[in-house]
Amino acid sequence: MAQSAVQPAVAPTTAPAPLPIGAIVPWAVFFGVLMLVVLYFVGAEQGATSLISGENVHEWVHDGRHLLGFPCH
Repeated sequence: MAQSAVQPAVAPTTAPAPLPIGAIVPWAVFFGVLMLVVLYFVGAEQGATSLISGENVHEWVHDGRHLLGFPCH
């Protein structure tokens, strides 16, 4: 009685639908520009090239600046 006469049902496998490249490009450009802005604020927003005067941005990104290896003092 260890053998069963009924075979287990196998679920049909389906492949995921491919994403068109046209749907990915706008998001890739958006996140690329966003990362460049973040990199600017973390790495270069101080001194002669600063867009925002004062020390506020420097203090907000200070630990991230050291973590990424940017010198700041």
